[in-house]
Amino acid sequence: MIDQAVEREIEIAAPIDVVWQYWLDPAQLVRWMGSRATIDARPGGPIRVEYGNGAVMSGAIVKLDAPRRLVFTWGWEDPAEVVRPGGSTVEVSLLEVPGGTRVRVRHTGLPDGEREGHAEGWDYFLGRLAGVTG
Repeated sequence: MIDQAVEREIEIAAPIDVVWQYWLDPAQLVRWMGSRATIDARPGGPIRVEYGNGAVMSGAIVKLDAPRRLVFTWGWEDPAEVVRPGGSTVEVSLLEVPGGTRVRVRHTGLPDGEREGHAEGWDYFLGRLAGVTG
């Protein structure tokens, strides 16, 4: 059974185009998530993030509406992981607000037992994103 979506929101004291680059420019992305990243920022383009603990997230860009919306698939390359590449979807929405940008993340398609860990991960990484951009 599929759990409800993981949804997180944070306001960042940075302009929307700056925040957008922190999602799509590999050099900016690794300042807050992962240690190495490759992104082909076009629909169908691959996205891959390597983490310091050896985990690797792999997916593909589904939709881009710069600088407001990014949708990509998400999964882990390790065959021992439940959520495999393409197994779930992350939707990022950016909205200009007074003093910065509201970032909303909606992660869908997570199986039972995976929602809590991914929610904790988004809490951690969105806090890091605010720290490097704001």
